[in-house]
Amino acid sequence: MDAEPAAFVPPAPRPRSSPPSFLEMLRTVYRNPIALWGEPSYNQPYVHITSGIGAPMVVANDPALIRYILVENAKNYRMAKVRQLILRPILRDGLLTAEDEIWKRGRKAMAPVFTPRHIRGFAQPMKSVTESYVEAYESLADTGEPLDLAHEMTQLTYAILAETLFSNEIAGAPEEFGERVDRLLHTMGRVDPLDLLAAPEFIPRLTRIRGRKTLRYFRAIVRETMHMRQAKLEQGADCPEDFLTLLLRAMGPGALSEKEVEDNIITFIGAGHETTARALAWTLYCLSQAPAERARVEEEADRITAEVSDPYDWLDAMPVTRAAFEEAMRLYPPAPSINRESIEADEWRDLKMAAGTTILVMPWTLHRHKLYWDQPEAFRPSRFMPENRDKIDRYQYLPFGAGPRTCIGASFAMQEAVIALGVLLSRYRFDLAEGAPHPFPVQKLTLQPENGIRMNVTRR
Repeated sequence: MDAEPAAFVPPAPRPRSSPPSFLEMLRTVYRNPIALWGEPSYNQPYVHITSGIGAPMVVANDPALIRYILVENAKNYRMAKVRQLILRPILRDGLLTAEDEIWKRGRKAMAPVFTPRHIRGFAQPMKSVTESYVEAYESLADTGEPLDLAHEMTQLTYAILAETLFSNEIAGAPEEFGERVDRLLHTMGRVDPLDLLAAPEFIPRLTRIRGRKTLRYFRAIVRETMHMRQAKLEQGADCPEDFLTLLLRAMGPGALSEKEVEDNIITFIGAGHETTARALAWTLYCLSQAPAERARVEEEADRITAEVSDPYDWLDAMPVTRAAFEEAMRLYPPAPSINRESIEADEWRDLKMAAGTTILVMPWTLHRHKLYWDQPEAFRPSRFMPENRDKIDRYQYLPFGAGPRTCIGASFAMQEAVIALGVLLSRYRFDLAEGAPHPFPVQKLTLQPENGIRMNVTRR
């Protein structure tokens, strides 16, 4: 019997063998924060760092410690200030950045859209949008011209979001959207060295100044989108009962303000689909480098898309496809860090945390941790097959976070991803273009493939 081929090990920064110098740390945090971490972050339950610069830090990898921080004592751990400095200029009081009562109001207002009944209703539109979008790949299959898969998945997930949550009534030109998202993340979606030095906020951050024009573009689109729908509601015209209408109806005294509605819409338009887009691109790349795994996914996609008419049922009927997607999110978590800050001093077992300690719950290191994963650097979707899932602790795998601030759109994203992969892989095969570099992960607001992913498309 032939031996099983060795599992594919995708590109990633190597753990540091020694701590960086101060200047090297600033440079690395700006360019690619996931390249900062050394071996202890990948093989110790936690790492306590007191560098003398800024607040003390704890890299939390132990699932029990993570549960304590994010669930059991979550009220003592707010979003870290450095994370707020990055996200608030973009999202303001959107659900991702809001705290306390503002967060509670937003979460309550949006929850009805993400009930199982609504998620089921999104399945057919997700399939239809994907089928329409990939018609353009026919000409690429004929010419052999490569595409940037990262950009393509951004455009696809935006099209799905526009149809399902906004009934295709978003102002602006969709074809500009992917480029603008990339520009916004490149300029504003990263740590500025001044943030690490705790410089006063009135000192301009050059990294964010360059993104202000793009941010103004997004906010103008959101305001126009709101005004168009609000006008229809005031005129008594027929309006879809979608995410946009739900938020607008939620405005009022004691509920959402107009500003909060705007912030939440820009959160979902600007960031809500981006994480799924990146995860889809990384999945297709990993499968292109693992022929045996890809063959399993293709066989399942061919069979289920032909036999199961309701795409809502694909999620349960396609465990191999789902496992490949989840494994890609393990290796390349769309949100590679979850940053918290202790409000009061706290203790967990033998770990003492002073007030103001920055807690880094990092899916990037956690998902590659040698204590919790076998062959942590290898692409092995079988670990997420149903018969193996019980071996994975709930707080060992965090693609959507955990606790009260778990991603509200997690079910939406999982359904969207499996349906999109089913359509894509039952029709086309994606391979790295000749001479194209293997994509290297870079942490910005999400985990980006540096310089995109150049791939060829062929018909199956």
